[in-house]
Amino acid sequence: MIDLQLIDKGQLYDELKRSYVIFICPFDLYGKGRHIYTFEHICKEDGSISMGDEAVKIYLNAKGTLDDVSGELRAFLDYVAGKKPEDAYVERLEEAVKEARKNREWRHEYMTLLMRDQENMKKGREYGEELMLALIQKLVADKRFTEIDRMKDDKDYRLILYKEYHII
Repeated sequence: MIDLQLIDKGQLYDELKRSYVIFICPFDLYGKGRHIYTFEHICKEDGSISMGDEAVKIYLNAKGTLDDVSGELRAFLDYVAGKKPEDAYVERLEEAVKEARKNREWRHEYMTLLMRDQENMKKGREYGEELMLALIQKLVADKRFTEIDRMKDDKDYRLILYKEYHII
C-alpha cells in the first residue's frame, strides 16, 4: 500500500523512494533484548540478493536490555515503557501528549479507534475459539484424546494440527 502512494502508474519500479515503517512496541516482539530490529527485503535463499525496493521495517522495543541505541532513543523508549522522561526532547513530547489529551476532537477519534480495535480483538478471540473447537472435535473423532492437552499448551503443535485437518 505504501508503494502505491510513492509511485504513479507507468513509472518504473526503480523510481520508488526509500520507505520506512516503524512499529513502537511496549514489549520485545522477538525476545532477543534488542531495542531495535531493522528488516529489509533480502532473498532467503541468497542473502546477497536484495529486493531493491528500499522498504525498511523497524521495530522499536521499549523493553530492550542491550546497549544498541543512542541515549536519546533509549530515553524515548523508556518513556514509552512508562518511565519518567529524563531527556529534553522526551519532556517536550510528554507536554505535547498532555495537550493532545485535552483536545476533544482527538479524544473522540482515539476512542472510536479504540472501540474498533477492541471489537476486532473480540472477533479474533471468537474466531480462535471456533478453530479450537473444530480441532478438538476432529481429534475426538479420530480418538486422539492425548493430543488435546498438548495442543492447548503448544501453539506450534496446534498450528500443525490445524494444517493437518485443513482447518486453516
